Amino acid sequence: MPTDTLSVMNDAIATTTTMNVAGASSSESEIMTVTEVARFLRVPKSTVYKLARLGQLPASKIGKHWRFLRRDIHDWMHNPSQQP
Repeated sequence: MPTDTLSVMNDAIATTTTMNVAGASSSESEIMTVTEVARFLRVPKSTVYKLARLGQLPASKIGKHWRFLRRDIHDWMHNPSQQP
């Protein structure tokens, strides 16, 4: 019996658009590294480290590594009134 192409396509779409527990899409809750944030903001990595260390950029430190949520960086860029 041949596979129903429409069913397969719908399953693939459903898989790629699943929501996480918090209700955010996977790209919004994507965890970024310093290098990725620097590339995203088009600034040197040293600037990202400095802003994170000073608490001016939303970040979490896990051990000795800084991590950032894409959604938080996007919001930080677009809502300057909420920046410290």
